[in-house]
Amino acid sequence: MFATHRQNEILRLVRAQQTCTITDLANTFAVSDETIRRDLKPLVAEGLLVKVHGGIMLPAQLDEPPFRRRMVEQRDAKRAIAARVAQLIRDGDSLMLDGGTTCVHIAQALESHARLTVVTNSAEVARLLAPRNENRVLMAGGELRADDSSAVGESALAFFRQFHVRHAIVSVTAIDAKGRFMDAQPADAALARAAFSQAERRIVAADHTKFGHSALVHVFGADGLDILVTDAAPAAGLSKVLAAAGVDVICASPATDDTNEEVV
Repeated sequence: MFATHRQNEILRLVRAQQTCTITDLANTFAVSDETIRRDLKPLVAEGLLVKVHGGIMLPAQLDEPPFRRRMVEQRDAKRAIAARVAQLIRDGDSLMLDGGTTCVHIAQALESHARLTVVTNSAEVARLLAPRNENRVLMAGGELRADDSSAVGESALAFFRQFHVRHAIVSVTAIDAKGRFMDAQPADAALARAAFSQAERRIVAADHTKFGHSALVHVFGADGLDILVTDAAPAAGLSKVLAAAGVDVICASPATDDTNEEVV
């Protein structure tokens, strides 16, 4: 396929799907990631497309809520993490999921599970799991945030505190070198703490771009969780802190089979 033809097809796909990753486009056209990047360069230069982390979208979408942009950022990593988290969940389990983009990917990965009881503050998570396989979805009320359609505030916290679940799964904005898990929003930090206080097994799902950074609100330390599921091993210093706290770190590499996953 000539580059100009492929570029036209790329434009058509992005207009149809709203966003696309480099990897997805390379797989679609059976070419390398580098070939796709070369195809994209003039399209971006002409203002027909806009680059985001790991993908592309239409320029008009920059005015849309950041949640949609975060859904495509690190999408391959988030899908790998989601698939690995789904392996930890059994049919019939009870769990809490927050409204972060990684947890939305986890909800997608759980679509083949059955008879789940899911407590969530996310309208998107509820939409994905409520109609499927005899699941029971309990959704928190409260102020619905425009960005990600998640309920926040005291009503949402009180709702979560009613339940006892097998798994609580949350996402975070950052994990610093001292093993402090952080969020950008106080409401998200409070919800993560509430979820973890009601769960037998506390799971953080976070891709490697969260490592070595800080954010506004401290959520908990390394002793506040049981499992970290990520796509790449943390740096040696952070790994040491997590190991000392007894955290199981599960690495699920994007676009690999389970044989390449490792626990560190």
